[in-house]
Order: sequence, then C-alpha cells, then structure tokens
Amino acid sequence: MALVTFTLNGKKQSIDVDPQMPLLWAVRDIIGLKGTKFGCGMAQCGACTVHLNGTPIRSCSMPVSAIAGKKITTIEGIGSETKLHPVQQAWIDEQVPQCGYCQSGQIMSAVALLRDKPNPTDADIDAAMSGNLCRCGTYTRIRKAIHAAAQLNKVTVSSGKE
Repeated sequence: MALVTFTLNGKKQSIDVDPQMPLLWAVRDIIGLKGTKFGCGMAQCGACTVHLNGTPIRSCSMPVSAIAGKKITTIEGIGSETKLHPVQQAWIDEQVPQCGYCQSGQIMSAVALLRDKPNPTDADIDAAMSGNLCRCGTYTRIRKAIHAAAQLNKVTVSSGKE
C-alpha cells in the first residue's frame, strides 16, 4: 500500500492503495465516482477515458502510482447539473446515446479534441475518436454532436459565459 496524492476534478485527493491498482478502480471503487466505465480492461475501447493533465488516457491501464502529483479530470469534472459542458449539451441535443455505456469516454475524448481543435473537420473527429468504440454504432450522431458542440462553444466563449 502507498499513499498517492493527486488532483481529481480540481480537488486534492490522497488515497492509500496498491500502487499498481488501475486508476479506473481507484476512481470508481475508492473515491466513488461511477461515471468512468470499465469496458475491456485492455485500453482498447475507450469507455474508461479520463484526462491526465488535460490529455485523454485509458484509466483501466494507468497505475495509480503514475498519477502522483498530477491532475485527473473525469466526466464528473467537466460540467455540472446546472451548467453542462457544451459537449454534454450537444450530446443531449443530438440524442447521441443509445445504450449510453461508452458515452462518458466518448465525451471526454470529444472535450479534448475541441480544446485542441475548436473547429474540427470530419477527418479530425474521426482521427480523435477512432479509439472510442460504440457497440450501438452511433458514430454519425457523435460526429454531429461534436460539430454542434463546436458551435455551442463559440457562442459560449463569444458571449462571455465561460
């Protein structure tokens, strides 16, 4: 066991766990945030995507020891019930989810994409989202929602509501 300290969704956290425990299980089972999902356990499907210092990573294969002193953001950290992130709002507006299981990972990847490319092309979206699998095949709606979120984000930023 080791005490690991990091920042989670803007708040300092210290947990005493096996340093090899995957971040996914620390977030879900130790801290109690259930938005990040377990999919494949091999960093292949994207359901467990979170941000590490702003970069999307697969939390199922990231040992807790590797995040000491770093910033982690989960789906719970990008918006709130009263102020959704533009990507979350676009997901609702475009009715993206079917079963919804992969959506937190999809949204986390889309948030990073729009931060880096505020007006992405279809090719940009396809490249950024290619590691996130959706069993229901809602890829067309995902792409549409990312384009809509880009427009929502422009409105939010230009109106000074950010």
